[in-house]
Amino acid sequence: MRSLSAATFAALLLPTAAYAQDAPQPARLKADVEKLVSFGTRHTLSDASGKTRGIGAARRWFAEELTRIGAKCGRCIQASTVERVFTGQRAPNGFNIVDVLGVQQGSDSKRVVIVMGHIDSRVTDVMDATSDAPGANDDGSGTALVLEAARILSKEKFAATIVYAALSGEEQGLFGGKLLADTAKERGWTVTAVLNNDIVGNTVGTDGTRVADRVRVFSEGIATAEPLPLQMARRNDGGEDDGLSRTLAKTVRDVAKTVPDGLDVLVVRRPDRFGRGGDHSPFLDLGFTAVRFSVGVENYDAQHQTLRPGKGDTVDKMDFPYLAKVTAINVATIRRLAAAPAAPDKVTLSGALSRDTTVKWAPVPGATGYRIHSRRTDTDRWTDHVDVAGEATAETVLKGVVVDDNFVGVSALGANGAESLVTFGGRGAGRGS
Repeated sequence: MRSLSAATFAALLLPTAAYAQDAPQPARLKADVEKLVSFGTRHTLSDASGKTRGIGAARRWFAEELTRIGAKCGRCIQASTVERVFTGQRAPNGFNIVDVLGVQQGSDSKRVVIVMGHIDSRVTDVMDATSDAPGANDDGSGTALVLEAARILSKEKFAATIVYAALSGEEQGLFGGKLLADTAKERGWTVTAVLNNDIVGNTVGTDGTRVADRVRVFSEGIATAEPLPLQMARRNDGGEDDGLSRTLAKTVRDVAKTVPDGLDVLVVRRPDRFGRGGDHSPFLDLGFTAVRFSVGVENYDAQHQTLRPGKGDTVDKMDFPYLAKVTAINVATIRRLAAAPAAPDKVTLSGALSRDTTVKWAPVPGATGYRIHSRRTDTDRWTDHVDVAGEATAETVLKGVVVDDNFVGVSALGANGAESLVTFGGRGAGRGS
């Protein structure tokens, strides 16, 4: 078997020269964040019909930008909205929540990769819909990242459909995330990955500590939506660290190593910051594969603060070259997953009382082969792999690999060499088990 190296992943990405030409631009990201800040407040309950101030004007600008990007690629991106009235503690009278979507159709219209940030902002009083709430980093940074990803990826064609999303209502109760997760379920989307970007543009923390070499990616291990019997089966197979979202986070970590002058990915083994949540949470509730990107160090004086000396979420506290690097990791991850086939739905192992492990999996439409990964049970990184050819291939034997001492997983390969997420193998485990 061959060692799995960074070069393997690099082969799935654009060559270095092409990357440099299409690398995310700090100046463009800054211009987009400054434009978002110019709307004064983007509070969810702020003016929805104004032309220059409030969340409505900001959403329309975002949609116009998506349309402008789409026009340059033959309308490859179609802008639209989804909306629904939500009522909650922070929206007691009910309020119409609107998500803006840009859909870049792939050859498979039902399999999607979603990249998103929330466009709404707030000050100290979460119900204050009139005071200036710049929301530069929270979450102008994530919203600008989504637009920059669209500018770059719109120049390419993919197997999966890419959805670029700006969500409303995050600060009022994760309403926009709930709306988009419900939309994905209602439309029958097969969601390969959700990349939620929330607070991704600063490198100096509250105490002045600078962390500019890494980004945190939060993920759950055993899925929130997994029924208890399947949770127990996963535990018995040793797959607690290889659930769908954790697999996505570890894939992001591997992809990041191929990005020139990039960042380390700190895989945080929690769904979100301690005791906190984000717009990916409603996707997890419905069983979708989702992670959250956030900066290596947070500046709490710039989060949820009314503007006053030393406080407030303003552009001057951001680091746009850093934001460009986080954007590049998102782009590279989307490029890999959207270019690849879907992951195998189920991988089963056998080999008790044997020196060999038999691996079986469900064939994937459009796959030209499969990569059988393995690793010792005392590490979280796949260290070895062997490739087998043929879409209909559904079984192989790993000689000399003892199932007691090794974990095994299978990914699908496309004709272009792109690789799906890895499906963890067990006695009967599937993608959702």
